[in-house]
Amino acid sequence: MEFYLEAIANQKVKVNILLNGGHNYTIWLNTNSAILHSLLAVISGKPQQQTNVATQWFHIPLENGQAALSFPQSSLVGVVTEPPLLLQKPDTEDLQGTNILTSPFIQIDDFLSEAEKTQLINYSLEKESVFVDTAPLTNTSYHPDHRKSWVLYQFPEISEIFLQRLRKAMPFVMSKLGMELFPISQIEVQLTAHNDNNYFRLHNDNGTPETATRELTYSYYFYREPKPFSGGQLIIYDRKTLNSTWYPSESYHTIEPRNNSIVFFPSQCYHEVLPVTCVSKAFADSRFTINGWVRRF
Repeated sequence: MEFYLEAIANQKVKVNILLNGGHNYTIWLNTNSAILHSLLAVISGKPQQQTNVATQWFHIPLENGQAALSFPQSSLVGVVTEPPLLLQKPDTEDLQGTNILTSPFIQIDDFLSEAEKTQLINYSLEKESVFVDTAPLTNTSYHPDHRKSWVLYQFPEISEIFLQRLRKAMPFVMSKLGMELFPISQIEVQLTAHNDNNYFRLHNDNGTPETATRELTYSYYFYREPKPFSGGQLIIYDRKTLNSTWYPSESYHTIEPRNNSIVFFPSQCYHEVLPVTCVSKAFADSRFTINGWVRRF
């Protein structure tokens, strides 16, 4: 049995556990939680691998481990999830119809000159006070831990030069990605800083009506040398179809945030930014990016 979210995967889900006797308990679990998948497996009727009677019980930690909810599997009546969690059974026909599509990407080194990169670093440090926290802008009650970073949306002193370089690269990039040229309506651009324990959970960039015209995603990496942080890799997942809908596959590509390099990939590809470790926690030691999206008409 496989489970798929009708929303961004690998995030928090509100789970209402229904038990015999009219009892119910509400908890929050990640979509990749083993407990959540076990609950759904019991509801679906999938047999659990059990070695003794103790494994037929659920023991769910509460209040940061200060309490626990314990009940036998036989008492479980139902599970209500918000957002809804779909159970799909991959029978033979489903498996035959499943397609895996490799997500293309291209990483170009030395995208800017050393002087331009240095200018960009200095500018970012000067603007530290006007960067804003992405968490209140992005996170929701359904996905409270979706994103953590700092962003600057307006930086005209730098962005226009960068956009000129992007426009010049478009024919080459689209050719390498196997994409047909399309009329560009807009190139969105933002300046982002990832510091200690900052990340961006699994998502794609054109999954809503407001973002549907995004065709191409890019991320340009720059930072001080020697590299003052670790982590922060970009993970791009291959895609698979189920019932004519795209989902992230189990296979993926890991892109290192090489200094002065830029990555391009189709906006429908699922991706995430792994947590950054920055020992100093100084803003100047952040993993900086200029990132955004190319929209079609």
